[in-house]
Amino acid sequence: MYLINDVSRVVNLSQKRIREYEKEGFILPRREPKTNNRLYSDFDVAQIQRINQLIHEHGFTLACLRNLLLLAPCWNIFACADKERCAAFKEPHRRCYDIREQAETLCGGPCGCCAVYLNRQQERLKVLEPAGHPPLEP
Repeated sequence: MYLINDVSRVVNLSQKRIREYEKEGFILPRREPKTNNRLYSDFDVAQIQRINQLIHEHGFTLACLRNLLLLAPCWNIFACADKERCAAFKEPHRRCYDIREQAETLCGGPCGCCAVYLNRQQERLKVLEPAGHPPLEP
């Protein structure tokens, strides 16, 4: 487990930016019971690195990233290198945290700390349907 100052150095982000990712609901570090300090696992660090990459290297806004977490499969969002072996890859229309109830996925962390799981309650926008118009026909 790492403290925020250690994570900040590893991912080359300010502590403020890391706390912003937490506030936005992209990460959920554990808290040390006695001091209430944030404690980050290797999984949390990997999530922070990928979220930062999506925002700063691929141009996603926070709102766009939130929609991506709702609409795209986890193996795609987090660039899983071994996705073909994962149960989530084999069932792309189901959410990875639902699949984990019946089959093992290759995700390295607990669902409760994953950005996909943390954003599961957000409203799914119908991004391919024009506002005020009926759905497009194929």
